[in-house]
Amino acid sequence: MYDLTGFQRDLLYVIAGQDEPHGLAIKAELEDYYEKEIHHGRLYPNLDTLVEKGLVEKGQRDQRTNYYTLTRRGRREIEARSEWEQRYVDLE
Repeated sequence: MYDLTGFQRDLLYVIAGQDEPHGLAIKAELEDYYEKEIHHGRLYPNLDTLVEKGLVEKGQRDQRTNYYTLTRRGRREIEARSEWEQRYVDLE
């Protein structure tokens, strides 16, 4: 996960937290978090990068709608990142 941008990591987290979200649902979650509009030209190329890296799978719900799920590798990467963060961030 070291070679991902922060935006790509956030995409992974949103996908992990939802059941087969489609692009617009992911976009809406990130817009709520970032408190600004996320353009399609930023969203979909980054989703495609995650697919190419083997972290996310893209499926087709219908002719116009794709959905996204984490691969096993994607889940392992999130778990490893979480463990790494916990070594450095102690909120107690």
